Amino acid sequence: MSTSKGLDLGREPILALLLKMSWPSITAMLAMAVANLIDSFWLARLSTQALAALTLCFPIQMLFGAVGVGTGVGAGSFAARMFGAGQIEKARRTAGQVMLLSIALGVLTILSVLIFHDAILRGFGATEDILPLARQYLVLIVFGAPFLYFLMMANNLLRAEGKPLLSMYVVLTFAAVLIVLEPFLVFGWWFFPKLGIVGAALAAVVSQAASAALSFHFLRLDSSRYRLTWRFLAPSLSICRSIYQTGLPSVSMNLVVSVVMVIYNHVLAGFGPMALATLGLCFRINGLVTMILFGVGHGVMPMVAFSEGAGHHRRLVDTVRVAVRCSALFALISSLLLLAFARPILAAFSSDLELLEMAVPALRLFISALVLIAPSIVWINMFIGLGKGTTAMLLMFARDVVLLIPMLFILPLHYGLTGVWLAQPLSTVLAFLMILTVSLKQLRNHLAKIT
Repeated sequence: MSTSKGLDLGREPILALLLKMSWPSITAMLAMAVANLIDSFWLARLSTQALAALTLCFPIQMLFGAVGVGTGVGAGSFAARMFGAGQIEKARRTAGQVMLLSIALGVLTILSVLIFHDAILRGFGATEDILPLARQYLVLIVFGAPFLYFLMMANNLLRAEGKPLLSMYVVLTFAAVLIVLEPFLVFGWWFFPKLGIVGAALAAVVSQAASAALSFHFLRLDSSRYRLTWRFLAPSLSICRSIYQTGLPSVSMNLVVSVVMVIYNHVLAGFGPMALATLGLCFRINGLVTMILFGVGHGVMPMVAFSEGAGHHRRLVDTVRVAVRCSALFALISSLLLLAFARPILAAFSSDLELLEMAVPALRLFISALVLIAPSIVWINMFIGLGKGTTAMLLMFARDVVLLIPMLFILPLHYGLTGVWLAQPLSTVLAFLMILTVSLKQLRNHLAKIT
């Protein structure tokens, strides 16, 4: 597939194409991770309670993200397969369904949170000392849900047509607006009012709206293969069904991550706000690496989808092999650096010695199995690209539901707080073995089809 100012997903050399497809997504994901870190940085400066409230709301935001990313993955995978099969009209109509779905899901999310906000927060582990701050943050940030859904879905569509640079620009816009605006609204710099945690939520909504508007602009360009117009906004149940055949398992996978965060919050509630703040820092620093790995996965997915649609089985297998090697090497180097410099990295966020004493060993345990997460992400995106979202979902469930969640309940009984941090790497090792077995079988099936 060659598009105007796009990439040829079927002919370009694999490593070069992987880099071209991945680096914009990596840059975008890294920008998101940095934005999340800076979010934590400013709120940690505000108070430990504000950071704990942000950490408490994090799984709720992940819940929003699960819906947006999952739907976007389904839409992107379907559009890429349609491009590969030469069915351009169906790919264009997919963009219209994304627009309609983001509006409908956004309105539903806003109403749900405004009606049930306290029940939601308590269900996610809020204690009475953190609830007021968490409520202030949640009831404002939810108004960004329609924008968040659309930009996440549109991002996948842009990658599906071979234009990862445009996808990168969308996310960079979000990160740039958030990074610049947040401290002014949180601390009342210049002529802005001092809004505290409310300012952090307002900055997030503004940044989401700005990047959603840019996404809409890109989909309407004459140079886009989608060229989104009113004609494509007519609801199509068949396309929505195709989107969620792949997307719903992806939604479920991301929902499980949110559930895991809720369980983390409940388990850590017995250890106090300091443990909750530690979790927030560990997840965000760990996210610097995993976001990049997900960027590689995002680059792999449309390449696999196109190769599957075009029947290029050798190219599909070679794409996965190259991506696994590159991502594993990066994860290994990153792990060594984080192990060596855990304390100075954490000290940049807080000077609280008690927090540092808790967070340093926690971070080292968190990142100890990163090198195994890297190929797992590539393989799961391979299954999504193949349209086998259910397989990808089951593999994620095996890690989070079968392994991680039970460990979060069992290990703290024997090892206390250390057991909470141990659950992450131990479940990663066992899940890697399962994902490896299933993925090798899938790749052998494709090798057998090569004539």
